[in-house]
Amino acid sequence: MLKFTCCNEVRQFSEAPQARLLRGITRGYERECLRIDRGGQLAKTPHPAALGSKLTHPWITTDYAEALLEFITPPSSEPGFPLEFLKDIHRFSAQQLEGEFLWAGSMPCKIGTDADIAIANYGPTNAARFKMVYREGLGLRYGRAMQTIAGAHYNWSLPQDFWLSLRDCCAGESNLQDFIDNRYFGLIRNFLRYGWLVPYLFGASPALCQSFLQGHPSDLTELAPGTLHGPHATSLRMSDLGYQNHAQDKLNISFNSLTEYSAGLEAAIRTPDPYYAELGVRDGAHWKQLSDNLLQLEAEFYAPMRPKRIAPNGERPALALRTLGVQYIEMRLFDLNPFIDIGIAPEQSLFADVLLLMCLFRASPPITSREQSENDENKRRVVTRGRQPSLQLLVHNREQPLRELAHELFDVMVPFAAMLDVAYGGQRYQDALQDLRKRIDQPELTPSARVIEAVKQHGGYFPFAYEMSKAHTQSLQATALSAGTLAQFKASVQQSLAAQQQLDATPQGPFEDFVAAYFA
Repeated sequence: MLKFTCCNEVRQFSEAPQARLLRGITRGYERECLRIDRGGQLAKTPHPAALGSKLTHPWITTDYAEALLEFITPPSSEPGFPLEFLKDIHRFSAQQLEGEFLWAGSMPCKIGTDADIAIANYGPTNAARFKMVYREGLGLRYGRAMQTIAGAHYNWSLPQDFWLSLRDCCAGESNLQDFIDNRYFGLIRNFLRYGWLVPYLFGASPALCQSFLQGHPSDLTELAPGTLHGPHATSLRMSDLGYQNHAQDKLNISFNSLTEYSAGLEAAIRTPDPYYAELGVRDGAHWKQLSDNLLQLEAEFYAPMRPKRIAPNGERPALALRTLGVQYIEMRLFDLNPFIDIGIAPEQSLFADVLLLMCLFRASPPITSREQSENDENKRRVVTRGRQPSLQLLVHNREQPLRELAHELFDVMVPFAAMLDVAYGGQRYQDALQDLRKRIDQPELTPSARVIEAVKQHGGYFPFAYEMSKAHTQSLQATALSAGTLAQFKASVQQSLAAQQQLDATPQGPFEDFVAAYFA
């Protein structure tokens, strides 16, 4: 029988007065997106000035590459706001592009060698140079091609009133932040156990351009000329070809408590690695990476979910987490849906809300090294062959059918969908769950299966994704923003450029001192 941390919790928050506390859930999206030229190649142009300063703009920046845009929505407790605002960001950005398109897929367009992928340039200040050296280090360690993969992150937090009520129900720790930290980490551990549902339901990267591999071998098979795929894959983005890099297998960062997690990150950014030391930190005045340690920064740790805290005064994330506690969580498993102009479907946040609540309320014992290996293996199986008939996953060292396990989890999630429907009114969450459940027994309904069929019809991944990119960008360009929204974006651009100018005019000390101070 499935266990919850306290049987009264679920009953209590299923009733209207307490359920309404969930209206304070705060959500936000981060969506990465490559710029491509009219020929479908990675754009060689600098970040468009009409989009503002990528260092200081609050909503429009870049991730790794100069051509890899990142769109960030402000956090909001209004459920529909993140996608509405994200749509506006896309419209505004698309309308500033001259002869370029926004790439629709998670896996990149045709790319050349690493040297052809320009790292994002943030300006001459020490802070800007720090970001650039970090990215240079990522390219040195993992290759630049990996850094052109795009996805969407879902940021999520529960309101203070909810936490106070939950603590009263559970007789939790007297210190509220300690209680919040422990429950968020319990949520994260359960997400590590059950998060494989996300790539199964929403994975949309089962194929890629052969150019992405840059001559490296793989066990993918040819689907069309120049296109490789996993016949039953759901998310190659989350496979060993993507962000799940074996170089980080030895980190063993624990999610069993905030103390263990922050200590693990601290150790990783301070423990030298012989291979990275051999690569070297500097070549004369040129910095190749920020350090030769296991991680240059905490952000280099690729995890399906991360606890987050906005660091005041530029504090390091691990230090801010340890001293101030968890503020929100970042779920990182969403692929971009190439059939949708903003890459994200409305049902994704509905499902995520339900899954995250279930993970919060469900009992969450510490994860042993054996169980972590099992969790990793389950995710690997789902992203590489999740649609394979009769696929088995591991539960306590025993093989069980994926479909049976998925139905069981949907059964457990039903009351949490009902809880959210009580909170917001209507039936949206339960309807979304019922509709998504069909994908368990009908894998042909999943985005990954639809991508495979579309790639076949177009004769390859590139022609399919290019056609989607062109159509989406032109549609976004053709849809005018309201006068107020357009004025808001134009003002944000000017403010960001002014802030960049002010930073650039500030006297800078030696870069070595800046780096040393950051890690002190």
